[in-house]
Amino acid sequence: MSEPIIKARAVKKVYVMGEEKVHALRGITLDVERGEYLSIMGPSGSGKSTFFNMIGGLDTPTEGDVYIEGYRLRDLSPNQLAWVRCNKFGFIFQSFNLIPTMTAQDNVAIARIFAGYSPVEARHDAAAVLERVGLGHRLDHLPAEVSGGQQQRIAIARALVNRPEIILADEPTGNLDLKTGQEIINLLGEMKAELGITIISATHDMKMLSASDTVLWIDSGQIDRMAKKGEVEIAIGTIDGETVA
Repeated sequence: MSEPIIKARAVKKVYVMGEEKVHALRGITLDVERGEYLSIMGPSGSGKSTFFNMIGGLDTPTEGDVYIEGYRLRDLSPNQLAWVRCNKFGFIFQSFNLIPTMTAQDNVAIARIFAGYSPVEARHDAAAVLERVGLGHRLDHLPAEVSGGQQQRIAIARALVNRPEIILADEPTGNLDLKTGQEIINLLGEMKAELGITIISATHDMKMLSASDTVLWIDSGQIDRMAKKGEVEIAIGTIDGETVA
């Protein structure tokens, strides 16, 4: 058995707000295997987004540790951590976070430029990955000129352009309608299967269960339960008359 790509060990996070202490995480221990699709679920305020931020090196635990490929994140310098976030991770956000004055191609290319590539190389690679997510015909369009689902595809292309090993998706279907959300879930599943990427999603969307290898429920800053694919009953609904899981 290979080493887990991500390990969390007794991760706690306490926020101090005046005289009050908020215990957002209360000691989470978890292994994520390479190539796994993990969905983290839980109600608002449960701690799932906080844990998501710990995994991505966007925040630091009060206690406990997160390891990426055996390296403890708290041991890395700011420059090393920035390199890990740029090269090991691809981030997808609910609000897309696209630059409104830049075309689809340039929104993707900028991530490549930050990784040290020339503008020419970056635009070439951006065009290739946009083609891969079905937007080769939208390279010169601004975010306002495409649909919400296409904006999220641009965001996915931006997350993929540096060829990360891990995709962190925070509510990737939260601003999308049912049908478009399902299309994005299917696209993430295809990227996992084709590229072997590890995907971790913090979500409220029950449709995510159909694509997930593992579902983790967090409540009150602790792991409530965990289930593997096939152990979870998935609600069935319809999209434009078609049955979906």
